[in-house]
Amino acid sequence: MNNADEFIKEIKINGKSEFCIKTALKNMGITVPQSVIIDNIPEKLDMSYPVVLKVSDESILHKSDVGGVSISIRTFEELKARLVKMKKLFPKSQFMVEEMVEEGIEIIVGISRDKVFGLSIMLGMGGTMTEIYHDVTFRLIPVNRYDCDRMIDEVSIGKFTENGFRGHKIDRNALIEFLIKISSIGEAGGNLIDQMDLNPVKINGSKIFVLDAKIMGEL
Repeated sequence: MNNADEFIKEIKINGKSEFCIKTALKNMGITVPQSVIIDNIPEKLDMSYPVVLKVSDESILHKSDVGGVSISIRTFEELKARLVKMKKLFPKSQFMVEEMVEEGIEIIVGISRDKVFGLSIMLGMGGTMTEIYHDVTFRLIPVNRYDCDRMIDEVSIGKFTENGFRGHKIDRNALIEFLIKISSIGEAGGNLIDQMDLNPVKINGSKIFVLDAKIMGEL
C-alpha cells in the first residue's frame, strides 16, 4: 500500500484524469469501483453490470454538465449504443467504463485552499444535498481522529453512525480513517494542490467507495 507521497508522485507522472486519480487512491488502500479505459468497445467486458460510462479527459472537470456521464447501463448492447452517442460529443477523448455502486449513503469529501489559512478538509452530505443544503464542515489540515470525530457530528452524516438512520448506517471508525488518509494527501501535496473533490463518496457500513474524483492545482 502506498502512502500520500506516492500518491502525489503518481499524479505527477500519470496526470489528473479521474481514472489516474482513482488508480492512485486505490494504491493508497482506498476503494474505488472497478474500471477500464477504452477508445472503442472491446469484444467483451469483464465487468459486472450495471456500469457507468464516462468521458475520460482531465480538461473536462464537470462531465455531467456536458453529457459526459451515462449511468445505469445494464447490458453490453446498451453500452455500445451509449458509447456511439458519447463519441459524437467527444470525438478526441477516451472513455472510462466503471462498475456502478448502487447501495450506500452519498457524502462529499474535499480539500480546498484559502489564501490566508492554507489547506482545509471538507466533509458533508454528497450529491445534490451538498448544493441545496450546504451541509458541510471544515478543518485545517492536518487533522487527527478527534477532529474527524467532531466533523462527523457537525453534519447530517452523524445521524447515520451509531444506530443508523432509515436502514442505512455509516461505520464511524472507517470514515475517520478515510478522512485522515485524504488529509495526508493535502499534507503531501502542499502548495501543489488548490482543490480536491471526491463527490460522491458512497458509504455502506464500513465499505467506502470513491465514485468521482478531481484535483486542481500545479501537480
